[in-house]
Amino acid sequence: MERRAFIGALAGGLLAAPMGTRAQGSTKVALIGVLSSQSRGNPPGSLALPAGLHELGYREGRTVVIEWRGAEGHVDRFPALADELVRLDVNVIVATVNPAIQAARTATKAIPIVMVTPSDPVGLGFVRSLARPGGNVTGLTWQTREAVPKRLELLKETVPTLSQVAVLWDATEPARRRQVEEAHGAAPKLGLQLHVFEVRSVAELEDAFASMVRVRSGALLVEASTMLSNSRAYVADLAAKRGLPTMGWYGELVDAGFLMSYSPSVGEQYRRAAYFVARILRGANPADLPVEQPTKFELVINLKTAKALGLTIPQSLLLRADQVIE
Repeated sequence: MERRAFIGALAGGLLAAPMGTRAQGSTKVALIGVLSSQSRGNPPGSLALPAGLHELGYREGRTVVIEWRGAEGHVDRFPALADELVRLDVNVIVATVNPAIQAARTATKAIPIVMVTPSDPVGLGFVRSLARPGGNVTGLTWQTREAVPKRLELLKETVPTLSQVAVLWDATEPARRRQVEEAHGAAPKLGLQLHVFEVRSVAELEDAFASMVRVRSGALLVEASTMLSNSRAYVADLAAKRGLPTMGWYGELVDAGFLMSYSPSVGEQYRRAAYFVARILRGANPADLPVEQPTKFELVINLKTAKALGLTIPQSLLLRADQVIE
């Protein structure tokens, strides 16, 4: 069934009369907690969560209240923020990235948790399987087997002479190692040799970039990480100073100066998270709701960065881009 038709049917039928457990006068109000690495509206795609709830018949301030808690780039704040949402006795917790989901799981085994952008929910133990999550966690996953090879392919298309690629990943999030392995599997088919650099703190980035230059890396693939996302402008600056075209895992990195990104649509992930929230508010058990994989991907290109690097982006690539920053 087409997604638009499906949502229309869902909003008109199953979710026609939203229900929550918070009484406000004669109206039932659902209380939704959001545990995010950033403040509300950042990334902009996060605004699709209340928009998605609206599509499904919920009205913020009338039938649903969203309690947003952002760690503002400090991963160590997640446990306290998760405990705060539990004390508020929210109906559902929407947890965005890996550390937020882990903090929510530690804080509660009773309140349903909806994931938005986890990298490997099965490998991390968030769910038993994608088809049968079990426990109190369900939602979406950010990872697909096609994304990392496609990022390398796009780098090669942008720089046809490319042969050496640096891969930067955050070793404090062990589940990200799978993405490094996927890059290793795809590289030989593209005639690429990879040089992997792991970091555990922002303080290690300068040395990592110095090493990239020593091994003559011609481009940089940055794997998903909360820490590296929070330091995206610094990473982009380090890459620019060394003339490295940089590929990232979501569009905000390109806004910060990365050359390009290829990723699932952040907005679509949040919008679909609203569907899971709505199902749970109507009584569905998260253990029985299969985890969804992304279906919509976005290519974002920064022409200003390309010009600074002396690169000409192929017209064929520009025509396929979902967003071009000039």
